[in-house]
Amino acid sequence: MGAGSPGGGAAGDGAAGAPGEAWWAFRGPAALPEPPPWRRFATSRNAGSTPPYLMGRDEIAIVNAALHLHRPLLVTGRPGTGKSELAHAIARELGLGPVLRWSVNSRATLADALYRYDAVGRLREASLRRERAMGAAAARGSIRGGAGPRGKGTGARALRSARGSAHGALHAGRRASGYRAAAPEPDIGQYLRLGPLGTALAAAHRPRVLLIDELDKADIDLPNDLLVVLEEGEFEIPELARLPEQQRDVDVLVSGGRERARVRRGVVACTHFPVVVMTSNGERDFPPAFLRRCVRLDLPDPDADRLRDIVRGSLGEAALAKAEDLIDAFLRRSATETLATDQLLAAVHLRLAGADMSRDQLLAAVMHRLDETLPT
Repeated sequence: MGAGSPGGGAAGDGAAGAPGEAWWAFRGPAALPEPPPWRRFATSRNAGSTPPYLMGRDEIAIVNAALHLHRPLLVTGRPGTGKSELAHAIARELGLGPVLRWSVNSRATLADALYRYDAVGRLREASLRRERAMGAAAARGSIRGGAGPRGKGTGARALRSARGSAHGALHAGRRASGYRAAAPEPDIGQYLRLGPLGTALAAAHRPRVLLIDELDKADIDLPNDLLVVLEEGEFEIPELARLPEQQRDVDVLVSGGRERARVRRGVVACTHFPVVVMTSNGERDFPPAFLRRCVRLDLPDPDADRLRDIVRGSLGEAALAKAEDLIDAFLRRSATETLATDQLLAAVHLRLAGADMSRDQLLAAVMHRLDETLPT
């Protein structure tokens, strides 16, 4: 039986618990392991506390400058330096709730982040309501009649009955048209959901943290389009602005839940300017007008002391004793390759979990370079 066939074991399969395999859960004796601390979700049974986000004094000062100026924070740095995690750290420390995230790619548009309107779904619901109203009207207006007793004249009575039924159906259809017109339209707010940026601007009680991730992957015009909305602090929803005056205050759905936000006269207007964290890996330059309206923070590559602090904060003091050689290898390789600190944490975690792997095996398994082009 081949190694890749059902039931086929890997080369060197032995008895459960063979040397070097005690930590295996797949084709080994170990139970499915608990996730690393940074991979535990909020709803997990063992979620625990989140490791602290480590920053230098100068970096903390720049974050506070953005908060005081109510300006977007543009965070740059190589992949894996903790740019995205900064938004979550700000939200946790200031008690601003879950982070609203907009992951940008080359196809992203500003409309994606503002709102989405399910016109087809609303049209379908309106059609169903009209059909139900017509059916109810037809049922109430139907004419009851029988063919009469058997015998002489039965055919004539049947013909008159058929004509009467057709006449009644015609009037029922006319009455149904009235019911169709009177059928209430579906609540437009059920079919309109604000995107991450729209939800952040609509926050009524406290600011929200908005993470705009990898903005440098966007189309060339998107940063300036985004700048207009952030500078004005509002945007119009045409589908609501066209409603009659008495219907213009609408409660719409927000991003990430079933909560509602009140939109007045078709305009989402900012009450509390959101904490906007935009990240960039440096794949492109931004227009000067855009940069002028941002507070810029460049996260440097971590040195040995910073890496030790990261390992200590994520995995505990005892982890450092088994991490020094991995930290040294990470520093040597990151001088010429793109690596992320969570790759280092993954290698240390595997070693702490009892993985019977040499340092080179650990590095090959989880510390592969991120700027390498995969073979096709």
